[in-house]
Amino acid sequence: MAIDLAKMKAKLDALRNKGNSTFWRPQDGDQTIRIITPEDGDPFKEKWFHYNLGSSGFLCPKRNFGDECPVCDFASSLWKESSHSDDKEGMKVAKSLFTRQRFFSPVLVRGEEDQGVRVWGYGKTAYEILLNLVLNPEYGDITDLEEGTDLTLNYGKPAGASFPQTKLTPRRRTSPLCDEALGGEDKCAELMESIPDFDSLFDRKSTGDVQSVLDEYLSSEDTEGEVEVVKYDGNKSTSAVDQAFDQLMNA
Repeated sequence: MAIDLAKMKAKLDALRNKGNSTFWRPQDGDQTIRIITPEDGDPFKEKWFHYNLGSSGFLCPKRNFGDECPVCDFASSLWKESSHSDDKEGMKVAKSLFTRQRFFSPVLVRGEEDQGVRVWGYGKTAYEILLNLVLNPEYGDITDLEEGTDLTLNYGKPAGASFPQTKLTPRRRTSPLCDEALGGEDKCAELMESIPDFDSLFDRKSTGDVQSVLDEYLSSEDTEGEVEVVKYDGNKSTSAVDQAFDQLMNA
């Protein structure tokens, strides 16, 4: 019996999506999507993350919620000190700890409507393209349920490029989100109910939680360099930041 390539592709897609059906990641090549507007009227959600601290990325408490963020404070101090001393390596480390902006939208992937509305995460370039589309009067509201516009998304890494690129092209004709073949108004209502709750998509760390992540990161750096550990405490004076900076640079 020949191998079922369709099943193999499904397995690969599941692996790439890490078993989380809430999020959608484009595959190489063309796919057709429809951006959907949730009840709050904003289909483009902006989030700020910290990466490179020995754990998966997490929401910055300062940029997202206005709370204190020890990582922001430490990275800022590290950058200033490194810039003053022209320490290129220090500036590189500080830059890696700065927040990174990411955007998210609810999308319906054509041909995969049975999986409901999922969340697509993308960068600034795609965000600018999408904003230009929604502000272009020739297209109107591309998310409209009856007269919106599907988008052809081409994803892949061009020859010679270091990273994949995303290209978005609106279809020439408008179309309903759910035609009769897909289930009409009843299916539309079902899909709108399946829009994920963005407030619960990502774990929200408290300032104390972020402090613990930073302390663990600095402890790891110090242990590797066999340097005595001095924990960074956001409630202490600037000298504590300087101590942490010196340890990191000497590791």
